[in-house]
Amino acid sequence: MSDEKRLPPGQHVTTHFPTLHQGPIPAFNPATWDFRIWGAVEESTTWTWDDILNLPRIKVQLDLHCVTTWSLLDTSWEGISLKQLVDEEFVKPKPEAKFVMQHAEYGYTTNLPLEVALQPNFLIATHFNGSPLTPEHGYPLRAVVGAILGSKPMKDVYLWKGAKWLRGLEFLTNDRLGFWEANGYHNEGDVWKEQRFAG
Repeated sequence: MSDEKRLPPGQHVTTHFPTLHQGPIPAFNPATWDFRIWGAVEESTTWTWDDILNLPRIKVQLDLHCVTTWSLLDTSWEGISLKQLVDEEFVKPKPEAKFVMQHAEYGYTTNLPLEVALQPNFLIATHFNGSPLTPEHGYPLRAVVGAILGSKPMKDVYLWKGAKWLRGLEFLTNDRLGFWEANGYHNEGDVWKEQRFAG
């Protein structure tokens, strides 16, 4: 497939990975860092960094599409598949769980329907292009969501729907707006429908 056909409306290809965030890069101390799973799940849990490193891992190749109009194609990621965690019962959402809120450092949040977070194109990542994440790209852990070339149809959303410096997942029975969604960005963020802004 040509690069042009892979580009959603209003996007252009870049060859570098821009860094976009507000505020300072958070410090990481593996001895005190933790990751929470809570909300509409059968059992809340807290994982240490060592626990994260011992979870099952996958690799996936994604095209990234940022709401600011750049797209970075053929990026390689390694990390944890939420779908695999659910399939293997590391995480047990309750039947009424319909959404997932990502919680990151400094109180940043972003929301996704659970069915989207369980797609193969959503990853809780530790590595980018074969190396650990850099601090400016979310080290030690970030959610990343992109498009998988040649895959069966699935919802592709803008990159802000994956939080950098991720610290937890809250499973919700009803949708709740995250930070950018509450500040003018579209709640769904479908790249092919060009859902950048609300209204």
